Amino acid sequence: MQIGKFLGALTLVLSICFLGLQFKGLEVEAAGVRALAITFLTVLYLIRVKNKHPFFLLFLIFFSVSEIFNYVTWIINLDISSEVDYYYYIGNTLYIISYLFLIARITVSMDVKKAFLKFPIQIGLLTILGLFFVYFVSDTTKNELTYNEYYLELLYNAVVMFLMAMALVNYMHKDDKKSMNLLIGTICIMFSEVIQLAYFYIADFNLLNVLCSAFLVFAFLFFYLQSRLENRKAVDYSHHDAHVSE
Repeated sequence: MQIGKFLGALTLVLSICFLGLQFKGLEVEAAGVRALAITFLTVLYLIRVKNKHPFFLLFLIFFSVSEIFNYVTWIINLDISSEVDYYYYIGNTLYIISYLFLIARITVSMDVKKAFLKFPIQIGLLTILGLFFVYFVSDTTKNELTYNEYYLELLYNAVVMFLMAMALVNYMHKDDKKSMNLLIGTICIMFSEVIQLAYFYIADFNLLNVLCSAFLVFAFLFFYLQSRLENRKAVDYSHHDAHVSE
């Protein structure tokens, strides 16, 4: 228990340090601290959470590996004589896999068929908005990336949008604190990703980078909070009301 409290405090301190380094524009140091904070959060999840979900654990592991890989690419310059940016493909693929595991975590805990039958109009509108979002956000990178890189970016944005959509459907279906924290976390992830694209391809303002990092910190805060909660059991109100009226 004491180790868990220590790791929790250390992760919080590292998150604050990470934001401070980003504010000062120290990208390499910030990448290292970010990778360390995510890794400690993964260990904290293993220690403090009793009912561990394998898909959520895999999400944390793959995200940690992605962050470590990202930091390694900052400090180690491998002279690969090729026009292909392997760092870009490997890094983004690892992030995509991690988000897919989080989507799987949401999906397996939800009665997908029942949820889709219950909210057909909302899901239809969400699908249309999602398609527009993915197209217009990805279009900002079209002139900066190669053909293959652009379609990987398109897939990446589609996965992030699908993640948020599934979290929203999950919240509408369950309507409890756990699903709400999960939804807020995925919304923060989406804002973080969109702001990061703006920072990389539209306006090189450090404030955008700091905002991107802040949303990422809040995302993992809410992800960790939801992992400590259990879903509220569904109540059959019609059956309950029938007994009351009797």
